[in-house]
Amino acid sequence: MARINENYLKLKAGYLFPEIGRRVRGFVAEHPEARIIRMGIGDVTQPLAPAVVTAMQKAVAEMGQAATFKGYDDGGVGYAFLREAIRKADFTDRGASIAADEIFVSDGAKCDTGNMQEILGLDNVVAVADPVYPVYVDTNVMAGRTGDANAVGQYANIVYMPATAENGFVPEPPKEAVDMAYLCFPNNPTGAVATKAQLTAWVDYARANKTIILFDAAYEAFITDPDIPHSIYEIDGAQEVAVEFRSFSKTAGFTGVRCGYSVVPKALKGYTRNGEAVDLHRLWNRRHCTKFNGVSYVTQVGAAAVYSDAGQAQIRETLAIYMDNARRVCEALGKLGYTVFGGVNAPYIWLKTPDNMGSWDFFDKLLNEAHVVGTPGVGFGPAGEGYFRLTAFAQPDQVDEALTRFAAL
Repeated sequence: MARINENYLKLKAGYLFPEIGRRVRGFVAEHPEARIIRMGIGDVTQPLAPAVVTAMQKAVAEMGQAATFKGYDDGGVGYAFLREAIRKADFTDRGASIAADEIFVSDGAKCDTGNMQEILGLDNVVAVADPVYPVYVDTNVMAGRTGDANAVGQYANIVYMPATAENGFVPEPPKEAVDMAYLCFPNNPTGAVATKAQLTAWVDYARANKTIILFDAAYEAFITDPDIPHSIYEIDGAQEVAVEFRSFSKTAGFTGVRCGYSVVPKALKGYTRNGEAVDLHRLWNRRHCTKFNGVSYVTQVGAAAVYSDAGQAQIRETLAIYMDNARRVCEALGKLGYTVFGGVNAPYIWLKTPDNMGSWDFFDKLLNEAHVVGTPGVGFGPAGEGYFRLTAFAQPDQVDEALTRFAAL
């Protein structure tokens, strides 16, 4: 008799975004004439930068010739040309000393944030913000690191750190010691960013408690404030306590191409039950090379083109379109009386639902009356109840239309 992994039965509901899709499909089936504007799932709409397209076309041509054909890359960790480009542009140029062989190229930050916990013990206590990106919680439930969920959907053996308007949606380190802590800045879903002082407090906490920080920086390219760190490694001592995840999806439009990377510094340690220190870099390299054969050569060439002068100029134009969308949404909704957060250093707008309306109730109202799709805040955790997330990734004309419909609600 084949037994199932019963930890999956602890999951309270389907993954958030498929549930949104189910509701939207049901509405469209009943109202085929409706023109739906999607500002819920954070998928991009602008095409790949011309520099990326040209580079990938050349790479495809190389793959068609025996002399330049590429098979597996070296161990699946990423080609040297991409890892070196990442090292220089994303870290060294910002004062963070990261080596190229500490970078592991993958098919996206979402997979990496879920997979990284495989090399960490199941008896670890996990801390997450509330609200939070659901993958952090769900993958730990699947692995068996948590107990059952309570009535409001919080799982035993997870420390929930409220991220509220009162603390600027940046949770402080917990009073108790935890073993793993997930942080995401710029934040999904709230759009909040953490200052250098706030990240320093987290690094100090982690060093004092031997905590591993799992730092999701997938949206760092949207930071416009020069005083806000783009990487946790801009903080002294962070290489001893933090893994960082990055993605080309939102930065360069790779949602349909798939490429990202994780940084696992060699100074980072985990511990055995008897207190022996172990290099997490070695463990992740073993896991990565065993379960992953690498991102395609064509994709990695395209990712490297992002760092060219032309690529950088072109993606800045794309990012400017999204951030102008965010600015217009924040300004328009503010004038309509909504309480709005985010949208300045992040592509997400986090708004308070009107009249104390529940998050899913507001979702249904917006879908049925305005034909606009957003994301219910409660889908990110109990503290998200009464909030709603919009993304800035729609086409500008769709944003204009959506705001007109908001005004008519």
